Amino acid sequence: MTLKLATADYSFPLLEWEQTLRLARDLGMQGIDISLFQGRSQLKPDEILANPSKSAARISAAVESQGLEIADIFGQPGKTFHENAPNDPDEVVRKRAGEFFYRILEFTTRCNGKHVTILPGVHFERESYADSFERCADELAWRCEAAAKVGVRFAVEAHLGSIVPTPEDAQKLLDRVPGLTLTLDYGHFTYQGIPDDRIEPLMSRASHFHARCARKERLQAPLKENTIDFPRIVQAMRRERYSGFVAIEYVWIDWEHCNEVDNLSETILLRDLVRAAMAE
Repeated sequence: MTLKLATADYSFPLLEWEQTLRLARDLGMQGIDISLFQGRSQLKPDEILANPSKSAARISAAVESQGLEIADIFGQPGKTFHENAPNDPDEVVRKRAGEFFYRILEFTTRCNGKHVTILPGVHFERESYADSFERCADELAWRCEAAAKVGVRFAVEAHLGSIVPTPEDAQKLLDRVPGLTLTLDYGHFTYQGIPDDRIEPLMSRASHFHARCARKERLQAPLKENTIDFPRIVQAMRRERYSGFVAIEYVWIDWEHCNEVDNLSETILLRDLVRAAMAE
């Protein structure tokens, strides 16, 4: 098994977008995760998705010019987890979230992209968890079908603050939506003190992987403080015949201390750790 490495454009938000591509190339990555985050990505969702065809031509050409592949297109239609969440109880909001998904799916296909990620939704406290969960499952199910029809793998990221914050919650959602896959990031579980062996069963449904060092109570940590066993993760990927990218995905935002590490240095250190594990 040969794993392909990527990094994310949103790991380096102070650079111009084209500079993130050149950096990914210089770091020896094979792919790039492209973000369309409302209010905080270099590429502005409203501008990009207003004309998906024109935008896709420009962006795919820029990616290819650096010898890269598009590993994932990650869309977030709101500035918070609640804003425009796919399982919002308000039908008008759900329609808006659905329109965003259709536009990002069109953009992905026009880029010849093969993978798209969104956030799964949240528990809206004015209703029961069960109601929020069931609506989440229903909304994700039709998105799975729409993506499959155009040859795109569809995934959600089970994250801190989402409706599925634990591995068991994530597995319950996967069981409820058979076609759904995960953009798997151990860090969201490690933060809660959850050990690797409780997270590892999710690898069987992972289609994209976010690699980032973490420890208990730190969603993002330097390698010297890391408690995630990345060599073990690579072994699990071999066992499950994982075929997606491994994206070294540090973020630089003022949330959960995620702007307190040197993203470039830590990307290089974790890249080398993963490469060594892949070579064994």
